[in-house]
Amino acid sequence: MFATIFKFKKIIFVAIASTLPIGIYTTSQAQNSTQKTVTINFAPKVGKQPFTCSNNYANLGTSATTVIPRDFRLYISDVALIDANGKAVPINLEQDGRWQHQNVALLDFEDKSGGCSNGTVETRNTVVGTIPPGNYQGLQFTLGIPAALNHADATLAASPLNLTSLWWNWRGGYKFMRLDLENQNTALKQHQEKEQHQSHGDGGFPIHLGSTGCEADSDTQQPSDCSNPNRSTINLQQFNAEKNVVVADLANLLTKTDLNANQPDTPMGCMSSPEDQDCAGIMNSLGLAFENKPASGQTFFRVE
Repeated sequence: MFATIFKFKKIIFVAIASTLPIGIYTTSQAQNSTQKTVTINFAPKVGKQPFTCSNNYANLGTSATTVIPRDFRLYISDVALIDANGKAVPINLEQDGRWQHQNVALLDFEDKSGGCSNGTVETRNTVVGTIPPGNYQGLQFTLGIPAALNHADATLAASPLNLTSLWWNWRGGYKFMRLDLENQNTALKQHQEKEQHQSHGDGGFPIHLGSTGCEADSDTQQPSDCSNPNRSTINLQQFNAEKNVVVADLANLLTKTDLNANQPDTPMGCMSSPEDQDCAGIMNSLGLAFENKPASGQTFFRVE
């Protein structure tokens, strides 16, 4: 009799154990079914013209300058869709091991052609992830890298945070956006000077957005805080991921900047320093506070 009871209990145990993994798998499937894949498309433009490294662009900035692009890459993070109640619902980014890591994505608009010899052949203009199904009416993201990931060694970081060309040092962190432009007239003059073995500067207007005022004992130490984090939160209304694209418009970014001028005793272009007046128009277009002036609405990104 005892043998019969033992055998009966063993059969029940085996039956329960055999159904347990199936139950867990079914639950996982149910959770996955509540998420849908979403792709956010970005497009770099200069006004109405598509951005390419092989083109020159005229009438930019306050001095109507013609520029030659040299680089155009940027990091965004904390991407979310806005529902009908105004709530930001985070997109869980696909961890593809190349373009997206944790909550950070790299957008790469240059292709190493033309003047963009400092870049890479590969490009990226999408952000891909999953989100619960819903009625979404807007888009939100941050131009920049969160502080927790910003101050690290790029040579040891996971892709896409391993690009040393988009990194200053441990203290300063990453360049959230790298946009390098060259004045066409100055470039021609430099070519002529080079043939005559003369040189009068590089004539470029690089725009490197990143955190400044980061206090640390050395450039190889992580700071506890930065007085100028320079992360811009972008909110775009009337955005449908299936129909719309996010335009990053260089003409709008530069509309309040003189690309032919440079403040004395400062680096060329804008390196995100609050003391550099060459950054004033750039920061304003990005919706960032500058020189004790409050932030206003950004004009760099728009929905089409």
